[in-house]
Amino acid sequence: MVLDPQQLRPTELVRLLNSTPLGEVIGERQLLRHRSRAGFRIGDGRHVNLFRYVAWLLGEWAQRKAAADSATDAYAARKEAARARNAEIAQSGRDIGELPPVVDAERKRRAAGDFRFFCDSYFPQTFSLPWCDDHLKVIAKIEQAVLHGGLFAMAMPRGSGKTTICECACIWAVLNGHRDFVCLVGSDEGHAMTMLESIKMELDGNELLGEDYPEVCHPIAALDGIANRANGQLYKGNRTHIGWTAKDIVLPTIPESPAAGAIIKVAGITGRVRGMKYKRPDGRSVRPSLVVIDDPQTDESARSISQCATRESILAGEWPC
Repeated sequence: MVLDPQQLRPTELVRLLNSTPLGEVIGERQLLRHRSRAGFRIGDGRHVNLFRYVAWLLGEWAQRKAAADSATDAYAARKEAARARNAEIAQSGRDIGELPPVVDAERKRRAAGDFRFFCDSYFPQTFSLPWCDDHLKVIAKIEQAVLHGGLFAMAMPRGSGKTTICECACIWAVLNGHRDFVCLVGSDEGHAMTMLESIKMELDGNELLGEDYPEVCHPIAALDGIANRANGQLYKGNRTHIGWTAKDIVLPTIPESPAAGAIIKVAGITGRVRGMKYKRPDGRSVRPSLVVIDDPQTDESARSISQCATRESILAGEWPC
């Protein structure tokens, strides 16, 4: 049987197309729908031109593919725009923005070299009573040790403010860049962590410190009490590397800040004190340059000769500084 590919009856065309190794590829109803859509472009009312029909099918396939590619591109563009928008929102949420200006630069300058003035100026509610002679001696010794080094022990009656003075000494030493790693040691780990919480409260909530030390207090306030935000915090697009854990504080790295990257770490006297160190983001390892020990005895250890001997040997031993 001889067929004219340009003059095929619909039934003949269906049979011809279904005679290939592919098997059934089209039905009479589907061909009818194609003829309705293509009109006279593929044949007259009774016959179909195979070549025109194939060309029409290729054109339809190309149009559908172009539409699908366009839809895919549009979806990808919308997805990328959404990703960029979410990244921008996340970035802006992580960046602490501009630092507030220093309120009283002269007060800050004077406090940097005068520990007593620092305590009076920034902790007026804590140190509301007049200083006694013993307090002034202790303050002078602390100032000497922080600024120039030294070793001394002090004993004062309970309730005279020894712990509070020690906490303020740690804050003064790091805020003004006198020491870059301060180790605060308590009678046990719980006592030490309690002192660190007190220091955190001052750095986060002391309005006077916030006024004159925005390079430290503003990034801390930006954490809003959520320690997990520390890892992603940014300042002008750069990480601040701030640390805010139960056992240590790493002050934010802000350009031109004397306190950039300073560390306050606490430990119990019988804990892991020796070998204490911290690795900075630039790869340098630093060790404590100032050790402050507050109340090395507990009520229980004070009643035990062996525990007293242990603590005395720790105090007399090799410190990490």
